[in-house]
Amino acid sequence: MFTFGKKEEPDLVEVLDQRRPSNVEAVNQQHRKSVSNRGLTGASALTVKQSIFPITLVTILFFLWGFAYGLLDVLNAKFQNSLGITAAKAGGLQGAYFGAYLIGPPTYSGWIVRKFGYRWTFIAGLLIYGVGALMFWPSAVYRSFAGFCGSLFIVGSGLSTLETSANPFIATCGPPRLSEFRLEISQSFQAIGSVMAPLLASRVFFKETDPTDLANVQWTYLGIAAFVVLLAVVFYFAPIPEVTDADMALQAEQCSGLTGYTDKPLRRQYKLFFGVVAQFCYVGAQVGVAAQFIKYSVESAGISDAAGSDRYAIGQGLFAIGRFAAAGLMMIMKPRWVLLLFMTGVMIFIALSMGVKGEGGVAMLSLVLFFESCVFPTIFTLSIRGLGRHTKRGSSWIVAAVSGGALFPSLTGLVADHKGYHISMCVPLIGFAVAFAFPVYLNTVCAKELDGFRESKIGYRDEEGLAGGDVRCEKRRASLVNEEEGMSPAEKEVDY
Repeated sequence: MFTFGKKEEPDLVEVLDQRRPSNVEAVNQQHRKSVSNRGLTGASALTVKQSIFPITLVTILFFLWGFAYGLLDVLNAKFQNSLGITAAKAGGLQGAYFGAYLIGPPTYSGWIVRKFGYRWTFIAGLLIYGVGALMFWPSAVYRSFAGFCGSLFIVGSGLSTLETSANPFIATCGPPRLSEFRLEISQSFQAIGSVMAPLLASRVFFKETDPTDLANVQWTYLGIAAFVVLLAVVFYFAPIPEVTDADMALQAEQCSGLTGYTDKPLRRQYKLFFGVVAQFCYVGAQVGVAAQFIKYSVESAGISDAAGSDRYAIGQGLFAIGRFAAAGLMMIMKPRWVLLLFMTGVMIFIALSMGVKGEGGVAMLSLVLFFESCVFPTIFTLSIRGLGRHTKRGSSWIVAAVSGGALFPSLTGLVADHKGYHISMCVPLIGFAVAFAFPVYLNTVCAKELDGFRESKIGYRDEEGLAGGDVRCEKRRASLVNEEEGMSPAEKEVDY
């Protein structure tokens, strides 16, 4: 695993020996269909204005898989009713979906993004997602639960491939000081998709239908398949700047005076490894809470399943609001502080949810969802800070950690069967506790490195109208230094 895809990563000497393209060149070459991961493109120094369109386009993908994830629980219940299967067996749907994350990102999708770049990874992920959506049709016709699990695994493979490219793309496309803010805003639209999906499912897709009829499921996924294939065509022609590992290595070197960065092999990237473990435990705990929220509400407040679904919709709404709130906080607070603040809130309210009964317990669990909101994207961006030439490979490992969602829900459900849903929250509590150690580590050990990237001026216009990180900006500043020393540029050779 340490060496898979290593040959696609550049050496630092190789990067520094290359001519450095300007960010204007990066914009002019956005229509290129193939870019070497070992070559510089200049895209790591894009300004906010230059990065708005590609980021907006990729944000559509976040909404798309947020919508798919929101449909998962609805379809889970629909399959369970129509096929007459047990709740434990229906949990296999989540296992199939999240299990795909364990396989794809560290292997084929991680290789695609390093070998062919972000554009082709977006296209590949969308096409795989489309194939999985189409596979729901025969699965529904033959009423095959195994077929549904297989279809969902393919959908998960497509979405994990998209996430392998979309998360690092958003994090690296634009000024590095806004990395956490960009991903937080983009993933806020994923949260909106997660809220909209159950509402549309109950009021449009499955309204007044026979509980055993899966026809609407077929047509729903057929529509999704057509949409994602169309989106793949859009991405083929869309202007998308390619940020390579060589670009990220150069950016890390340019920030080294602020961050203390030194190039290290992947096996010594300890912050990344801690981030992978934290993300695995956090996502598992998050999915465990979501999977048991409705049953917890029924047990705690003595309400019906329908009323519990309404409470869950409120919780999902708080989750979406929390992401926008965290993005706003990141404009005035350091992201590592925001992560610590929100993880502290998660720990407090998940513990209270175990002891508080009635509607108060439901409120405590709803607040857990609010404070969960910023954790995934912030762990992601802070974990890949300073990876340099290892950025794409490290990103694929963080995405693979989403597979924790395949383990924790089953463990939570097992405890709930024997001890009740309040006590079952101890399983997510353990996962959150492991994840909580990560922001503590960041704020005590990695503060200088993380703050240095936040202070970087790369991608910002100076008084000369040139963007930091742009080769023209570097030449201009070097020329000014020479003039101050009473030397002409011809008298002093500067290596760019």
